[in-house]
Amino acid sequence: MNLFEEIKKKLSHEFIDIVEWLDNTEDTIVHRFERYQNEIKNGAKLIVREGQTAVFVSEGQLADVFTPGTYTLDTKNLPILTTLKGWKYGFNSPFKAEVYFVNTHLFTDEKWGTKNPFMLSDERFGLVEIRAFGTYSFRIKDAGKFVVDVVGTDGHFTNYEVNEHLKSLIVTRFTDTVGEANLPIELYAANTTELSETCQEVMQPEFDRVGIELERFYIENVSMPEELKKEIFEYSRLDKLDMTKLAQFKAAKAMELAAKNEGGTAGAGMGMGMGFVLAQQMGGLMGQTGVQQPLTQHAQQNTMAPPPIPTQVMYHYAVNKQQMGPVSIDRLKELFASRTINKDSLVWKQGMANWASLKDVEELKAFLGGNTPPPLPSV
Repeated sequence: MNLFEEIKKKLSHEFIDIVEWLDNTEDTIVHRFERYQNEIKNGAKLIVREGQTAVFVSEGQLADVFTPGTYTLDTKNLPILTTLKGWKYGFNSPFKAEVYFVNTHLFTDEKWGTKNPFMLSDERFGLVEIRAFGTYSFRIKDAGKFVVDVVGTDGHFTNYEVNEHLKSLIVTRFTDTVGEANLPIELYAANTTELSETCQEVMQPEFDRVGIELERFYIENVSMPEELKKEIFEYSRLDKLDMTKLAQFKAAKAMELAAKNEGGTAGAGMGMGMGFVLAQQMGGLMGQTGVQQPLTQHAQQNTMAPPPIPTQVMYHYAVNKQQMGPVSIDRLKELFASRTINKDSLVWKQGMANWASLKDVEELKAFLGGNTPPPLPSV
């Protein structure tokens, strides 16, 4: 390039009298208006279109910010820059300043997710690992703050760059919020809407610090290991099923498996044993439903009727201020052993006037341990 071309290029840039940005991309958030040595002509026109904000920066300091409209660049329309430059009586053309155009339209359907599973503590299942993912929408709310705190001197700041910053912030605040929610593990997937709203409320102050508005935040899925899902499903079924019927069902399944066993006498013996157990349970069930079964020869000879089956005491219990049960005392002991309930959990059975702590019910004190038998009598 010869000397005359260099001078021509310098003059063409120095005397640009229109400052504007036509965005032909889908992912640009901030664009710095480029010209020779950052020089702007006195009286030049600034055009800021809808969905844009123009930010002037002078020697690293935030100056004037312009919303959509057309402006004449003089001391009247540049009060902050005039103060920074010390222009008491106007300024000579050209003047130097960096102009950043900020895209303020809504960026939608941005993806977020936990790269690695994170740990939660559940009262019943202990430490568990879960993952989550979803979408969010954002827009630049304070263009000046965003340029100073996030963009810096980057002349072309894209959606990808800001998303990397926001995703880390979202995952951190999401894990904190979920941990503090202290919900039963199975309720996270069922309450994604409420949890999404809570997370958005918690995250917004962090977004405000860098000039961004979190418009929408969605949790699309909360997942956990398959083995944990099976445990939760089994637990929910056990909590709802009648334990006597469950035992009958398991006995029937065991007999079916034993019948399929081709292991010879041992398998046949197991099948017969489970058959006897099932026959006794089914016989009791038939008796309860009033269905008469034909007596075997041995039963016909034995005319003495057995004593009535003792009535099993059933307990209700409270977990997270919710009434559960009723369950048998054996099931209550299992719940205590698995730490679903503890010594201070409230329990109630028929005949009790009010709910009482487990440790205060005489027949349940054995759960707590520490009971020792009396000494053996002397011979």
